[in-house]
Amino acid sequence: MEYKVLSFTATLDQKKETTAVVAQKLDALISRHAVDRWEYVRLESVSTFVQPDTGCFGIGAKPGYMANYQMVVFGKRS
Repeated sequence: MEYKVLSFTATLDQKKETTAVVAQKLDALISRHAVDRWEYVRLESVSTFVQPDTGCFGIGAKPGYMANYQMVVFGKRS
């Protein structure tokens, strides 16, 4: 089986939209790739450490931090 992984970030306006908007965006992504025979497998959460930025001579330095990303996994049978 062949796999493809894409990042998924959906945003919504809290004053105007509900989580249904996020579901519609995920549905659209899945449908778009289904045309090419990619099957949705699952949504994965991936945590990673973003390295600190030391800046130039320490000016503008930023500390490292943990970041979470959502990844959509697709599979295709050969």
